Amino acid sequence: MTNGMIPTGTTLSTEDGQGVMIVGLLGAGGQGEVYRVRTPTGERALKWYYPSCATAQQLQIVEDLVDRGFSDERFLWPQQVVEDGSGGFGYLMDLRPDKFRGLPELFRRQVSTHYLELLTAGIHMVEAYQALHSRGVAYRDISWGNIFFDPANGDVLVCDNDNAVVEGAVSGISGTMEFMAPELVRGDEGAMPSTQTDLHSLAVLLFMLLMNHHPLKGRAELAIRCFDEAAQRKLYGTHPVFVFDPVDHSNSPDPHEQSTVLATWDAVPQALRDLFVHSFTEGLRQPSRRVRESQWRETLSKIRDTVVVCADCGRQNMTEPDAQTARACWGCRKTLVMPAWLVVTTAHPRTVRTVRLGREARLYAHHLQAEPKRHDFSDSAMIAQLTENPKRPGQFGLTNRTGEIWHARRPDGSAGPVDPGRTVSLRPGLGLDLGGGVEAVVHAP
Repeated sequence: MTNGMIPTGTTLSTEDGQGVMIVGLLGAGGQGEVYRVRTPTGERALKWYYPSCATAQQLQIVEDLVDRGFSDERFLWPQQVVEDGSGGFGYLMDLRPDKFRGLPELFRRQVSTHYLELLTAGIHMVEAYQALHSRGVAYRDISWGNIFFDPANGDVLVCDNDNAVVEGAVSGISGTMEFMAPELVRGDEGAMPSTQTDLHSLAVLLFMLLMNHHPLKGRAELAIRCFDEAAQRKLYGTHPVFVFDPVDHSNSPDPHEQSTVLATWDAVPQALRDLFVHSFTEGLRQPSRRVRESQWRETLSKIRDTVVVCADCGRQNMTEPDAQTARACWGCRKTLVMPAWLVVTTAHPRTVRTVRLGREARLYAHHLQAEPKRHDFSDSAMIAQLTENPKRPGQFGLTNRTGEIWHARRPDGSAGPVDPGRTVSLRPGLGLDLGGGVEAVVHAP
């Protein structure tokens, strides 16, 4: 893109007088345009509002966000206000790295990824919005247009954070209709964007991430001849019906036109289905009954830990966290070969986690914490890794990637230390003391 409201080479200034020079236009949205700019501290991005959106109220919102000084690498948070001296304004933020891709690209199958990365992205999304909500801030416009993810590892980046306001504050943004809570779509008396309405939008986003389909678009949508605002208000607000509502089947997916969501729903474990059913039945009717971020995170994390790769076709499969029986692969329909699993038990408060020991299994720091504040799947957070014995193909062990000594209790009754960097062979019944009161035991399929 080359054309925009501000010509390349134009110099603006921040509130503290620093020069900001326009390098080029990066993109445009509903509220304004985003430019690459050069500042005394390096290149950054500038969001510049259209004149119709450059209101005193919006300026106050941006100034409040800048003053809040929220520092989190998952957010492109407003950092400084920029003005042109004639009423126009915008704000500086970090540039979005090229590795992050928009969710619409995923839904159009323009990017390739796997269940492990999608589940990771879901966990990171939940934790990112939870970080805002815990500070009493509502995002107001959670949708597929405001969040980006890295298909290679599931990292996420939340953009357009000028939509966020303190809970209860009056603002002009209600959200994107297909992600808005029904009470906002209907315009119920007293209804306004909040952390409670954010929970509905988050549930829609998670459903679309994992199902590649909207949770309220079934036969009812296909019957609409003119998808105008009135039709959308009925579909999302006055008569919303979940496509997999266990009682009301009026909006079930059409098996010919909407076969994808039928297939993806079949591939999802019951534990996750239950949360979606709750979100789009009780949660549609009773905002206070919506699924909380902690519930999403717990379930998504358990399912991520139990992903199994099909031995026949190589596709990743989500499995029921506590199931010991195999199901059919969603791709080739062959029965999955279930690997051994590791049961990790933390100290007080006692928490039990199950990790399937497939070929690329890893343990992370959050596995040893009863109530982790955040999931980190980077190599720096890895504490253990499944490795194959180079001299005995097919024989695997768990390698200690920490700086602490583990203590192993082998099935034959022998015991011994597992030093940092060393590997202990996996055998059913193997027990490990991982330190800090954390115990782990290997179980056979």
